[in-house]
Amino acid sequence: IRTLSQVIMEQALHDFGHFLPIFPHLKLSVNVSPKTLNDLFLPDEFYQMAKKAKVSTEQICLEITESTFINQRSEIADIIARFRIKGFILSVDDFGTGYTSINYLRQYPVSVLKIDQTFIKGLPHNQNDMAITSAVIALGHNLGLEVVAEGVETVEQMQYLSEHNCDLIQGYFLSRPLPEGKIIQELTKVGQSTDAILQIT
Repeated sequence: IRTLSQVIMEQALHDFGHFLPIFPHLKLSVNVSPKTLNDLFLPDEFYQMAKKAKVSTEQICLEITESTFINQRSEIADIIARFRIKGFILSVDDFGTGYTSINYLRQYPVSVLKIDQTFIKGLPHNQNDMAITSAVIALGHNLGLEVVAEGVETVEQMQYLSEHNCDLIQGYFLSRPLPEGKIIQELTKVGQSTDAILQIT
């Protein structure tokens, strides 16, 4: 998985480089395997890859699942700090599935909180999902985090999240996965001034 992670990052940076001349403010999100987060050399390797690709680390968001923060707490603290020092954006992915204390949100230098899609599916009709989602958005904002809703598929879900000040949405409501050329066409339609995230998994 270590070698595969390097290949994925290199390919993501290479492809992302095609977008930057046209959309210089895009952000690149890449999922990081929990199995690689015990390697102290990984932050510097990713940094060197970004430097070689001429991509600012401030435009690269590394997505780490919530369970990783819980299950590998003692192992990843130093690596997380090293990534942040290098300028990478850190995101807690699948938030709400860990069934544990939220104390780690203030322990680690994360910037983004992604609400797991299991809580988005029931919006805006399931009272429990509505309560949890609105509470997580408020919690994230109170901690100074950007909040992203995963798995948004309907207008009603989007409207609920907009009304509750969710920062970003991700899901089929926006688009299914697209080839590179089609992504550029769609982003061009929206306009170059629009903030967007290019999600590569």
